[in-house]
Amino acid sequence: MAFGFSFRAAAMAGALLICSAAPSMPQSDERAGFLSGASKKCAGCDLRGGDFKERDFKRARLERAILAGADLSGASLFRATLTRADFTGARLAEADLNKTDAKWAVFAKADLSKALLYEADLSAADLSGADLSGARLGRARLTQADLRGARLIGADLRGARLAGAKFEGADLQSALLDSQNLRGADLRGVDLTMADMVQADLTGANLSGAKLAGVNLFHANLNGADLRGADFEGANLQNAILTDALLEGANFSAAIMPDGTRRE
Repeated sequence: MAFGFSFRAAAMAGALLICSAAPSMPQSDERAGFLSGASKKCAGCDLRGGDFKERDFKRARLERAILAGADLSGASLFRATLTRADFTGARLAEADLNKTDAKWAVFAKADLSKALLYEADLSAADLSGADLSGARLGRARLTQADLRGARLIGADLRGARLAGAKFEGADLQSALLDSQNLRGADLRGVDLTMADMVQADLTGANLSGAKLAGVNLFHANLNGADLRGADFEGANLQNAILTDALLEGANFSAAIMPDGTRRE
């Protein structure tokens, strides 16, 4: 009896050891499955420089994957998991990234022009130098995101969360920022020419040296904002709040002032 018990126990232990040692799927197999289209999971895979134009990657699992220099133009990454993935220099023009989870992902110098990023989570993502011209970022999370030197010309940022985002050297010409909460934002020297900022909350924001020619700030709150040296030529500031704002050296030539009068 004792011998039979010992034999069965040893056999069971050996089986458990084999099962625990065997990986569920080697990364090479996972990568092959992803490349063939048989799988949408390739966490941590090296896919740099790959051609994935217009591929369907809806709900793909690509956390920590390396896609630097890859071409994903027109691809669908709807609800994909891209946390900590590396898209440095990748092409994502017109790609669908709606509702993606891309926290801490790197998109430095990537082409995201006209990309769909509605409700995408880009918290703490690196978007420095990226081209987001015409991108749709409505209700996206960009909290603590690095947007330094990024091109956001004509981008739709209405409802996006921008708390703590870095904008140094960013180009936001003609961007849509209506009703945006930019309280205390650092927008020094940022180009906001012709941007729509109707009812935007810029309380305490630093806009010193910013380019705001032709910007629409109707009913915006600029209470306590630093506007020194900013260019508001031709801007619409009707009904805007400028209480306690720093205005030294600001240019309001041809601008519509809060009381509705136009400066000469």
